[in-house]
Amino acid sequence: MANQWAAIFPGQGSQHPGMGQFLFENFKEARLRFEESSDLLKIDFKKLCFKGSEEDLQLTANTQPCLLLVSTVAYEVFQNLTGFEPLAAAGHSIGEYAALVAAQAMDFRQALSAVRTRGEAMQAAVPVGVGGMCAVMGMSDDQVREVCRWVETESGEKPLSPANFNAPGQVVISGKQAAISWLQANYKKEALKDPPARAKFIALKVSAPFHCSLMKPAEEKMREVLTAAEFRQPHFAVVQNFVATPETTPSKLRENIIRQVSAPVLWSQCILKMRELGVSKCIEFGSGKVLAGLVKKIDSENIITFNLTTLEELKAAERAYSETRQDTIH
Repeated sequence: MANQWAAIFPGQGSQHPGMGQFLFENFKEARLRFEESSDLLKIDFKKLCFKGSEEDLQLTANTQPCLLLVSTVAYEVFQNLTGFEPLAAAGHSIGEYAALVAAQAMDFRQALSAVRTRGEAMQAAVPVGVGGMCAVMGMSDDQVREVCRWVETESGEKPLSPANFNAPGQVVISGKQAAISWLQANYKKEALKDPPARAKFIALKVSAPFHCSLMKPAEEKMREVLTAAEFRQPHFAVVQNFVATPETTPSKLRENIIRQVSAPVLWSQCILKMRELGVSKCIEFGSGKVLAGLVKKIDSENIITFNLTTLEELKAAERAYSETRQDTIH
């Protein structure tokens, strides 16, 4: 059935000072979540999210719980206002935890503790400066895979592999910084059988090489943490990064989110799968508008995305959801 709604939750890179502040100032349930989270992790989330510096928010161990908190608060506020019932949910990398909390497959408190550990484990997995990430613009998914293999063979530096399939022509690669530097210095069209007209390699400001084999130690740590966590039957399917398929089995939800740490994020594929399920409208719950931009690049004709970064945007999404519900009732 077309005209279905989905919930999507942003990942690292969407954080910014002031994130979630309008929710905190306008909704009691938001204030309670901020207090609960601050008590649980002994972090002043109000100070960190609203007045924290870009540098503080970029620290992976801070970024991940902040994103989960703000995304969860945005979802709960909107659901309380509208009775929102999505067909499915998906989250980009760390955003998948917010999707699991929204679907009630994971308890918020357990998820918050888990993502704090995840951030610390990902940061600790690789010494600073050894790994890196790089956005590849203008290449197809297959060309990106091919260029990574070429770099590993020609430079002798490894690993280097696709980390985020964000949108057509926009893939992020991850691995050893020496391999990325070698690529930027030595890429030539002859490296590929069928090269693109133009390709750009833009180094990303990240603190670790996420979603590649260098993250295996962090994956093992998360296996330990998440094996001890309770996973329940979700209220709706979560389309997971690791497989880009809708999942509702608790044991599979757990395994896929563990494997996600060192595997690529199949974001384009997740959005296309939701479209296949009948989704035509998404709400990006949380900080920033990164996912709205990616969805537009993936399929601007069939999917509209609403954001919740201001009170005005919240009211616009509320009106749009109420209208489609009325249409469904009639």
